[in-house]
Amino acid sequence: MTGSIAAIGAGLAAIGAGVGIGKIGSSAMEGIARQPEAASKIQTAMLIAAAFVEAVALFAVVVALIAN
Repeated sequence: MTGSIAAIGAGLAAIGAGVGIGKIGSSAMEGIARQPEAASKIQTAMLIAAAFVEAVALFAVVVALIAN
């Protein structure tokens, strides 16, 4: 039973990361469309934020699998 709960937790972490990165990407594209001259700054901030989201999602997956 605990194995399936860990799998559900890992899946939820992956879904959350996908939603978070999608939101970051869409907001960055909207910002670049509004201010094309700030594209490099927006892109840098977007990549850093996406890296943090991925790190938190990876941590959540590891915790879900270790809690097994």
